[in-house]
Amino acid sequence: MKDRGFKAFIIELYDSIRKRPPMGWNSWNKFACDINEKVIKETADALISTGFSKLGYEYVNIDDCWAEYKRDKDGRLVANATTFPSGIKALADYVHSKGLKLGIYSDAGFFTCSKRQPGSLGHEQMDAETFADWGVDYLKYDNCFTDGSKPELRYPKMRDELLKTGRPIFYSLCEWGVDHPSTWGIKVGNSWRTTPDINNTWSSILNRADLNSKWAEYAGPGGWNDPDMLEVGNDNATREEYKAHFSLWALMKAPLLIGCDVRSMSPVTMKILSNAEVIAVNQDPLGIQGKKVYKYDGLEVWAGPLSDNRIVVILFNRRELSAEITVKWEDIGLNPSEEVQIRNLWKHKNLTNPGRGSLTSSVKSHAAKMFIFTRIQK
Repeated sequence: MKDRGFKAFIIELYDSIRKRPPMGWNSWNKFACDINEKVIKETADALISTGFSKLGYEYVNIDDCWAEYKRDKDGRLVANATTFPSGIKALADYVHSKGLKLGIYSDAGFFTCSKRQPGSLGHEQMDAETFADWGVDYLKYDNCFTDGSKPELRYPKMRDELLKTGRPIFYSLCEWGVDHPSTWGIKVGNSWRTTPDINNTWSSILNRADLNSKWAEYAGPGGWNDPDMLEVGNDNATREEYKAHFSLWALMKAPLLIGCDVRSMSPVTMKILSNAEVIAVNQDPLGIQGKKVYKYDGLEVWAGPLSDNRIVVILFNRRELSAEITVKWEDIGLNPSEEVQIRNLWKHKNLTNPGRGSLTSSVKSHAAKMFIFTRIQK
């Protein structure tokens, strides 16, 4: 790409890929390396049968461990003959036939993080062409077993080769926030990890939310801060904790990539992940990331602007006991005298009386209440 820089890349991909955070599913959190084409096909089927695809969950993303340990005689990546015997092209065709999109995984190093398949370092052109030929729609690009050079030097090489293919492939940078990718990621890809890998614990969810919040000003349409995939439904947190997890990710305009087994979700998991009002916050066309705006002794207020002059607000209780949390209008950019209509997004109800000046509500332990404030025009 001698005469075309990152601006051309951003313009072209911005126009051809959705201008909102991606939604879908990723295999790693639940399955790690225990994946195969049957799981991927059945996941695609489940996204359709549950109605999740109609809510916007469109990507079916294969993470690490899908390829053979060695490239073929021509130097190309090859799908594992045992677990993906039909090949990735056939799998992409199946996923596309459902109206969904297929994602795949590689690494800006010599091996992927599992060390069970080759990375793409030094093979960027061939691998980008291979992914495009297969019909891949999303690339998660990890950062293991590198040559020691900075990510901001290695990641643009794959960006350039993806652009040359002419296929719109969402480019997800996964260098774990090591070199502050929020400050340079918009020049390179469409999302960038701001955190280490998440794990299915409450403390990990809290940590990833905190790390991601501080980079809010760098995100927006075309480029999103990524605190890693969702753990909702992986059965190591309470219902309230998973609701808070989903609420925070939605407010932060994070990619909403389900990390549980969607073929066997509980009714509680389905209800959380299918909350259309919460999803609408994540997919709001204004595309401005919300963030933490107030904290005191485990009690927090998170907020951010939405289209049509609205504001999303989360009252978040990290404490071990229920507590009252107050949001003051000045903390969220409102004039204290302004009246607002307040809607509770988990109860799907408007508060009876308009709010003015502040709102106080009791919030359960490890829980979040999520609201939309709409200014009342007089």
